[in-house]
Amino acid sequence: MDDLVQRVLAGDRSALARVMTLLERDDPAGIAVWQALYPRTGRAQRIGLTGPPGVGKSTLVTQLARHYRQQDQMAGIVAVDPTSPLTGGALLGDRVRMGQLATDPGVFVRSMASRGQPGGLAAQTAAVADVLDAAGMDRVLIETVGVGQEALAVVGAAHTTVLVGAPGQGDEVQALKAGLLELADVLVVNQSDRDGAPALAAAWRWVIEDGASHSPDTGWQPPVIETVATTGEGVPALAAALDRHRAWLADGGGWERRTERIAGERVLRALAHRLLETARRRAAASGTWDRLIADVAARRLDPATAAARLAAAAADEERPPAPAG
Repeated sequence: MDDLVQRVLAGDRSALARVMTLLERDDPAGIAVWQALYPRTGRAQRIGLTGPPGVGKSTLVTQLARHYRQQDQMAGIVAVDPTSPLTGGALLGDRVRMGQLATDPGVFVRSMASRGQPGGLAAQTAAVADVLDAAGMDRVLIETVGVGQEALAVVGAAHTTVLVGAPGQGDEVQALKAGLLELADVLVVNQSDRDGAPALAAAWRWVIEDGASHSPDTGWQPPVIETVATTGEGVPALAAALDRHRAWLADGGGWERRTERIAGERVLRALAHRLLETARRRAAASGTWDRLIADVAARRLDPATAAARLAAAAADEERPPAPAG
């Protein structure tokens, strides 16, 4: 374990890949390495990019990584792909699309399968980002699976959240609804050379300027950036907006507050994961799971009551024994 930790800290790419694979498998060895690395994290800016499928997020991430390399910065990419409902595997298409970065020693790309996790991220996305952070990456770009305005998990994993849209996706209407728009720090209209792009940009700017998307006391007005990711047009402007947001966070304690928010979200997700796994294990071992499911299916029991019983059983298992006497 100590050898893997030192190799990751030195930026060894094979060690990075090995630790990430162990983490995705929930292997105790990988978790132990991550725990040893965690105190060495916290320097990299974590940038989450989300939005509906087909808006060009992967191409935009690739162009951003290129831009950072031109600035002599190192970039780590965590790209989450949807999981096949039939095989449980993932296409990992982002690795194919970002293959042009594979030979750059200052870029590390990791594709992850969502494995049915809600919110557009994989279970170990944040831990993999930690590994990239510990390895010395200046920026960690986190691309969600692309599930539209429901991809809120990235807000709890990134310092800066970027919402990417494109014309023809129905986003002119979505812009007027509550959701991720009011949580995004930077808005990007990609494919801005297509018909409908000005209307989308205008709709988003109207919502921002109207004040409907952000609390008036935040002090940050999300910019709307227009890009053409296939050519790189607008990418420098996007990178500048990301830098401005980082500087804004650093001024007046915003970075610390955002970091604490991320920490809180991660603790809650870890707690939920632990309780769920404990409940599953205990119920499966005792046969309670099959009985509860049969009762719910037969309408003898409602799902909420069944879940409450599983939670109570898991809590009993976690409670330490009472002292004798």
